[in-house]
Amino acid sequence: MTAILPFWSTLRTRPALRSALRGINASVVGVLLAALIRPLATTALHSPADILFALATLALLFFAKAPTWAIVLAGALLCALIPRL
Repeated sequence: MTAILPFWSTLRTRPALRSALRGINASVVGVLLAALIRPLATTALHSPADILFALATLALLFFAKAPTWAIVLAGALLCALIPRL
């Protein structure tokens, strides 16, 4: 990476390289997402209630823009009050 740094400003203006980097970036994101979802789905999501809880907290995070600490705290309190979840 250090070897290409001096040439980066020139290389990133080339359309073919920019397209290749977009494809590489999309591939890496897909692999990382698969690496996250596979263990999560097999170890943490056991019932429909678990899936609903995960989707609800994800919606709070992305759509309601709730702070992460508040979502974690609310989830912990909810699970403590309702042990079945």
